[in-house]
Amino acid sequence: MSEKAPGPSKRAVRATARDTAVRYVPAAAFKTTCLELLNRVRETGVDFVVTKHGTPVARVVPYKPAQGEGAFFGSMKGSVLRYDRPFDPIDGDYDINKP
Repeated sequence: MSEKAPGPSKRAVRATARDTAVRYVPAAAFKTTCLELLNRVRETGVDFVVTKHGTPVARVVPYKPAQGEGAFFGSMKGSVLRYDRPFDPIDGDYDINKP
């Protein structure tokens, strides 16, 4: 038994802020209104499922940063406790020095 998404309709593209159900959008409609749909996802939080011939192929959901995700620069600040002479060679044998 194959599950198919409901057929596309004009209502599938029209979602409001109070309508939080997942909406199905045919790929052709998504292609023509992509930026508008992305703005709706950002503003209202409504999920969209993009379909091809009634079969779901992609889901557009609002972006939520992962916990602890922050700025890249400065994220390692304070992680090195102490390193007095960073430019001195490290003692030990390297594979490149072995015959």
